[in-house]
Amino acid sequence: MRKISNATVQRILEASDIVEVVSDFVSLKRRGANWVGLCPFHNDRSPSFYVSKAKGVCKCFSCGEGGSAVNFVMKLEQLTYYEALRYLAKKYNIEVEEREMTDEERRAESARENMMAVNDFAMRFFEKYMQESDEGRNVGLSYFRYRGISDMMIEKFHLGFAPEERDALFKKATSRGYSEEYLVSTGLCTRTDDGKIFDRFRGRVIYPILSLSGKTVAFGGRTLKKEKTIAKYVNSPESEIYSKRKELYGLYQAKQAISKASKCIIVEGYMDVISMHQAGICNVVASSGTALTVEQVRLIKRFTTNVTLIYDADAAGIKASLRGIELLLQDGMDIKVLLLPEGEDPDSFSQSHSATEVEKFIADNETDFITFMAGILMKDAGGDPAQRARVITRIVKTIALIPNEITRSVYIQECSRILFIAEDVLQREVGKSFNELALKSREDKMRAESLTTLPPDPAAEAETEREEEQITPDGHARDLRPFETALMRLVARYGRYPFAEGVDEEGNSVPLTVIEYIADDMTADNITLTNADLRHFFNEAIACSNRTYHEDFRHEEERLQEIRAKEFAKGVEEIRSKASDVGSISAMERSLTEKLDQEYTAGLETYAVGYLSRHLCSSADDVVRNLATELVVEKHILSKMHTKYAHVDTEQDLLGELVPRALHELKDAILWTRIKDLRDNLKKVAATDYARAMELMGAIRDLETLRSGLAKLIGDRVIAPKK
Repeated sequence: MRKISNATVQRILEASDIVEVVSDFVSLKRRGANWVGLCPFHNDRSPSFYVSKAKGVCKCFSCGEGGSAVNFVMKLEQLTYYEALRYLAKKYNIEVEEREMTDEERRAESARENMMAVNDFAMRFFEKYMQESDEGRNVGLSYFRYRGISDMMIEKFHLGFAPEERDALFKKATSRGYSEEYLVSTGLCTRTDDGKIFDRFRGRVIYPILSLSGKTVAFGGRTLKKEKTIAKYVNSPESEIYSKRKELYGLYQAKQAISKASKCIIVEGYMDVISMHQAGICNVVASSGTALTVEQVRLIKRFTTNVTLIYDADAAGIKASLRGIELLLQDGMDIKVLLLPEGEDPDSFSQSHSATEVEKFIADNETDFITFMAGILMKDAGGDPAQRARVITRIVKTIALIPNEITRSVYIQECSRILFIAEDVLQREVGKSFNELALKSREDKMRAESLTTLPPDPAAEAETEREEEQITPDGHARDLRPFETALMRLVARYGRYPFAEGVDEEGNSVPLTVIEYIADDMTADNITLTNADLRHFFNEAIACSNRTYHEDFRHEEERLQEIRAKEFAKGVEEIRSKASDVGSISAMERSLTEKLDQEYTAGLETYAVGYLSRHLCSSADDVVRNLATELVVEKHILSKMHTKYAHVDTEQDLLGELVPRALHELKDAILWTRIKDLRDNLKKVAATDYARAMELMGAIRDLETLRSGLAKLIGDRVIAPKK
């Protein structure tokens, strides 16, 4: 097996635009210098997911998830580090150069990558078989042509055909080196009790199911035979890479259209989606015949809160799907329902009408869900008072699910008119149901919290203590963590920033960056970080700074010099076409040179300041990557109004004070832990060993004297930042 080369990794990280990457999955809006949207990692009802283009990171300030572009893709799509890199390389058309993996790296590769590779091979196999074999063309391709599907849609949705032969895919895949294990674990093949293997999909047209990032995670296969003993549809089973609760058919192809239209149309089947895309209505997905799930609702909510569900006029499953629609309401979605004309389904309707006609029909006929629900249920209740009462209770409970109070009030007014029930009665009952739901939600939360605070198992607690002792020999890791974290935050955000002047072994003045200043100061005082993860992070930051920075900085200098040269040539040409005398030309060229020099210098400084944060936030090391994300992201953004009328010093402006202060505060905390230990020892020997007690008291006084000196330094500005 082979691994992506370091040079390719660097190109991928430099090309990846965090806003572009996140926008593929989440609808973002500009807010000041950042972008904001609904968090894709939890049930977010108000935008709490921030994306910083300048820092190249994203962060949810509600659930805490986020990271660099690599980390975001990894977490959202459940990919490995190198799968995420390949995803980004494909997005930015970067050729991936690989090297041979070590035995250790080879063992670390997950089964997910192999399963994805097997599914990708199968998709291409089914596509090719339908296009190039007689059976595929005569049966599969003919079927899609009969259904009116164009070649463009066949290619867009990667439609294919599975051979009738018992083990055609299995033989082809194993001959290409794909493992029997992954052919079975993906569900492409099935192993019988006697050990024989055969293909799951045989003699069926194939609909690949793609994840949000375009990975093939499963397949749906439809038989074209008429025998009632044969299942019409066969689908991939649940696996490590596929859960039907978490996927919506066509979402990969529809996500951009959904975001642009700010509406998601939900239909039932594969062909409904394909035909509507073919008609030009591309913001369409399918629940594939299952009731909507919480996970699917959250997928949709990444792109829009507006949903229209389309049903056949005689769809028997409408009432059965009401629970799924209630999930949408509970998540704060604006839901409309549309019934098609008698005898039509989304497939037939979109094929017999133009895109304009379909869009107009939807706009003219979609109905809000509560009104639709009331009409259906009351129709079934007829004149039975008890049944009508049950229907009204059901509708009241559904309205109570809506989180927005104004929206609830509007629906109460509408239902009062439809159901002929006094508005104040409905208001009272809805309020009662809403309070019951809120109480239940609080109880569930408290119950969940209580489960996480059960008394620990003594044996497990002892093992944890032993582990902590191994990680933190001095036993004060928890006390020192805030101070060590504050210091590492400065390393993560400004590590390569030119900070102060130092002196080399020959007495010459040399510039020191933030990370070099901190490392030298800690070495001089023999300080080691006590928290293992922060210590590991600091070591990796130093290694990254020493290993790759200088070469990468040189490449950036060359790149900026090329840009400067092009801008200068372009500017000179414009100047000479406008200016009429030599004096004006010289003055304007001097001004241009100064401007370009300033931009060049600023570009290098920006690159240097952000270097460590970019690389650490995209590290292959989970500990480093996750810590870097926590340390780099800012929660509070200064408003434009606040900075409009006065200069506000940035954190970077204040590094000359902040870096030494962070070091002094850490040293002060270390002294405090040592004093605490000495006092504990003093209590033990005070009554039995006078000499030892006096020795300890003297040591305590010395440490307190040192703390007094640090207290003065912590309160003052102690170093001027390098200009």
